[in-house]
This record gives sequence, structure tokens and C-alpha cells, in this order.
Amino acid sequence: MTAVPLALHDSATMLRRSLRRMRRYPSMTVILVGMPIVFLLLFVYVFGGALGAGIGGAEAGGAGRAVYVDYVTPAIIVMTAAAAAQGTAISVAMDMTEGIIARFRTMAISPGSVLAGHVLGSVIQSLLAMFVLLVVGLLIGFRPAAGPLDWLALLGLLTLVAFALTWLSVALGLLSKSAETASNTPMFLILLPFLGSGFVPVETMPTAVRWFAEYQPFTPIIETVRGLLQGAPDGAAAAWAVGWSLAVAVAGYLWARALYRRERVR
Repeated sequence: MTAVPLALHDSATMLRRSLRRMRRYPSMTVILVGMPIVFLLLFVYVFGGALGAGIGGAEAGGAGRAVYVDYVTPAIIVMTAAAAAQGTAISVAMDMTEGIIARFRTMAISPGSVLAGHVLGSVIQSLLAMFVLLVVGLLIGFRPAAGPLDWLALLGLLTLVAFALTWLSVALGLLSKSAETASNTPMFLILLPFLGSGFVPVETMPTAVRWFAEYQPFTPIIETVRGLLQGAPDGAAAAWAVGWSLAVAVAGYLWARALYRRERVR
């Protein structure tokens, strides 16, 4: 078997390992899926009336909450990908500290397939978690106006975002000395949507915070997801969203590969 088919075969084997791991340890999947749902319910039913009143001139109370569920659901869908990426960092760190990577290195398998299995498994987990979050949003009043092409573009963008965040988290997992450390290092990915347009419009922020919010990667990603779900995507925001995602994916992949190779020569 030549190099490319061997790498694909080994990557598929590692993907099956990642999926079986998720099935055997469902508690982590439940946490990664459950936390964004808790955020959604918290922001809609506790803060939604007040925050929704400041968006689009909606009146306080039920009308504000109805406006806010449409505003905040896209942000928490993106946050779900960040939460799933946090689980990837923990899984990679566990592999590195429990000796299974050392065992894989003694076997005749493609070196990159170990990380590829983690990435592919995490992307599948992210998409499933985002689907569950979307269903919960629909149940509590989220009403998207997306057409078939918008849904297709949304799936492509969310897959790219999950792919990018996962490669970055793989690098953070390789960098961590323990699973406990790996559970904290990707935390900034969950916090960044709060410092963007995810939960309130950036126009309401002080100048310095607003400048950061407008130019950080999560703002164009959230705005593009929001626009696609509303059936009115912003082309400029979409270009920035795709550009940031590709940049993070390439940087995360190169960083992870360098860290993995560094570990190989130890």
C-alpha cells in the first residue's frame, strides 16, 4: 500500500477509535453539548427580556425575549464548536500522558493519522452538538428564515469553523503537560464570543472594547452565521469569516504538527 492510501486507511482507523471513545465516555459529550444549552436557556430566559429590549427597538418583556432568542442563538451555535474543541484538547493531552501515543509510535502506522483521527472525530461531535443546540433553539422560539442555499452555506461554514478550532485545540492539547491543564488552555475560545457581537451589538460597547470586538475573528463568523440563518448573509463578513477560519486552521495544523514532531524526537 502506498503512502496516501495508507495514511487514509490509518486515519479512518483512528477516527473509529475517537468515535468509540465518545460512545464509551458519554459524560464528556453530555457536558460539551449541555453547557451551550444551559447558556442558551440562561441568556434567553434570564437576560433575554432586558437585552432584547435594546435590540431593534423591541419592547421589554416577552417581545424583547423573542427578539433576543433570534439574536443570541447563532452566537451560541458558534460557541458550541469552541466547547467541543476544548474536549479535543483534553483527549489529546490524555493520549500524550497515558502512553498510548508512545505505543502508536512503535507501530507501522502513518504518524499524522493519530491527530487526524482526533480532528475528524471532534468535527463530527461539534456538528452533532450544534444540531442539538439548534433544535433546542427552535423549541424555545428561534425562527430562522434561511433558504436551502443558506443552510448549505451554513453547514460548510460551521464545518470549517469546527475544523479550524479543532486543529488549534489539538496544538493546545499537545502543548499541555496534563489533561487538567488542557481543560483550561482553550477557555479563551469560549470567552471570545462574549467580547464580540455574539450577545450584544458592538455599537453598545466602549470605544476600546468595540475596536477589539469588531476585529476579532469570532465577530465576522457570528455575523455570517446570523446572516445565513436570517436568509440575508453579509458578503464582506462572510469573506472575513472564511479567511479567519482558514488562517486559524493552517496555523493550528502547522503548530500541532511541529509539537507532535518535537515529541517524536524525545
